[in-house]
Amino acid sequence: MDYLVMAAQLVLSLSILVTLHEMGHFFPARWFGMRVDKFYLFFNPWFSVWKTKKGDTEYGLGWLPLGGYVSIAGMVDESMNTEQLKNEPQPWEFRSKPAYQRLIVMLGGVIVNFILGIFILSMLVWVNGKEFLPAQNALYGAHVTEAAQKLGLKDGDKIITVGSTPFTRFEDKFLLNEIIFKKARTITVLREGENQTLTLPDDCVSLLSSNKKGLITPRIPFVISELSPDMPAAKAGLQKGDSLVMLNEQMLPYYQDFVKELVKNKDTLIKIGFYRKDSLMELAFKTNSSGKIGAGAKFLPTETENFGFFASFGEGAKDGVDFLGKQMAAFGMMFSGEIKATESLGGFISIGKLFPDTWDWTRFWQMTAILSLILGFMNLLPIPALDGGHALFLIIEIIFRRPLPQKFLEIAQMVGILLLLGLMIFAQGLDVFRWWKG
Repeated sequence: MDYLVMAAQLVLSLSILVTLHEMGHFFPARWFGMRVDKFYLFFNPWFSVWKTKKGDTEYGLGWLPLGGYVSIAGMVDESMNTEQLKNEPQPWEFRSKPAYQRLIVMLGGVIVNFILGIFILSMLVWVNGKEFLPAQNALYGAHVTEAAQKLGLKDGDKIITVGSTPFTRFEDKFLLNEIIFKKARTITVLREGENQTLTLPDDCVSLLSSNKKGLITPRIPFVISELSPDMPAAKAGLQKGDSLVMLNEQMLPYYQDFVKELVKNKDTLIKIGFYRKDSLMELAFKTNSSGKIGAGAKFLPTETENFGFFASFGEGAKDGVDFLGKQMAAFGMMFSGEIKATESLGGFISIGKLFPDTWDWTRFWQMTAILSLILGFMNLLPIPALDGGHALFLIIEIIFRRPLPQKFLEIAQMVGILLLLGLMIFAQGLDVFRWWKG
């Protein structure tokens, strides 16, 4: 069921994004008097799940959820239908219209994606504000992942600065951004009562590009804040407010360490030591088959920065532009070899895993906004068969006041399609390989 929920969120998100992207082509084409032959959500090789015709346009739902398309008369698109181009150009065809109109039609989809992504981010800021953990509230320092350990960080470190920038908000993404995009190469931490400056290794960017688990989370005591009624902890008699400190005679006062050790004891009788008020007590019971006991920890106090309706658009735009800037920087690093493509690319399985395994509308819209910006960015790349490739050829036509040869456009379109298919197969193959590797 977890995977079905994740898949359902992915399909719904892509359906929204693809439909609105294609509308970004459809409406400008209609406004400029072009005939739109087909408007499809998902591709429909051999057959359609559903279709209907209204006016000159066939609207339909395909069965292959790899995107969608708008087929405009007089344009070579994914269908590679070149028969229509053998006839004289007609007034309602794409090729008969001025280059600037064709350029607007081709850029309409990515413009919609950028606007949509920023709009969703803005509405999320307006409704939810921006919740953050002040670094000073992380009283017990950081719990670090294996990747962070390779950078020199240790559990319990209190980060003071990253490079020359003060670490005022306890945010994993801030640490990553400063290292990867702002080239910070030192981290100053408070460790065992003394300030220490860590010098990061030369390959830190390459190291972080393959990291899927982040770097840091705030280390917190395992004080129970919630209990699942049908899980082992509640059945054994643990209560909210109990502070778990020991597992099988091993002192583990922090939540992350405790949970990590629990996973090693799946479906096993364990002995837990905990404080209830000022009394140290013990209980013995079995974990479930996943090594879980059904107890949640009390998190550290956060703060929320709220924004008015109009101010939220500025924040949403800033978040969107910041994200796109990082995408472009990461793309450049991939070409320069600083980031390995095999560790950064992924297919639908990787994308689906970005959604939670329970339906969370806030997280759903966050991911939809991010995917919208990624879709806009990827489609703007100057690759034939993508909107950016079509736009590049039209810009060349506008500059030189002469269209490129039709045969060249057809060959470029075919090369672009093959390139994209190869990239898609490669990305899906990476997902399968990671799954097989475990």
